[in-house]
Amino acid sequence: MKKVFVFLVVFSSFALFAQEKRLTFGIKAGLNYGDNGKIEIQDVANAGNNIFTRRADDRIGYHLGVFLRGNLTENVYIKPELQYTVNNSTYDSATGGDLDYNIQKLDLPILLGVSVLGPIHVFGGPSLQYMVENDLDDVRLGDVKNEFTVGLQFGAGLQLGRLNADIRYERGLSSNRAASIDEGIRVDSRPNQIILGLALDL
Repeated sequence: MKKVFVFLVVFSSFALFAQEKRLTFGIKAGLNYGDNGKIEIQDVANAGNNIFTRRADDRIGYHLGVFLRGNLTENVYIKPELQYTVNNSTYDSATGGDLDYNIQKLDLPILLGVSVLGPIHVFGGPSLQYMVENDLDDVRLGDVKNEFTVGLQFGAGLQLGRLNADIRYERGLSSNRAASIDEGIRVDSRPNQIILGLALDL
């Protein structure tokens, strides 16, 4: 809860700044397409040797959130966002079935953008991430190694009046695994995905 509070304080500080500077506030939503990292299944009865390692199959998730945007110059802006994100991955268990890994998290991207040609803009920056929940089918997972991590986002968008559409790539920067409580299974919680978003200035 303390880390969720930190997220809210950081975003609220941007909100107060926005009120003073008359910046733009808005809402956003979109789809995420990609995966998390590898799954490793070990033979716990045989000195922890790996039985197999698999990369995830790409799946579709989604996000919902709010944002602030303010111009630093005529062509340069800063845009913090606060959003709830659901990521999904599927792993082939090599035993005839699949394992679905579902992650729910809070994201706080802090993006620096530049208008390059009319309504077209490019942007990038760090994304602070707080893990709310992670589930792997019927496997009992413990807590991830780090609930609070940092990723990187960059992309391009199109601003048409109050409506903005963008496409971006996101990647977790540091290894962050969740391990099963009573089985030799470890999964990587880092996002590796393409994000499509629509935003509306209010």
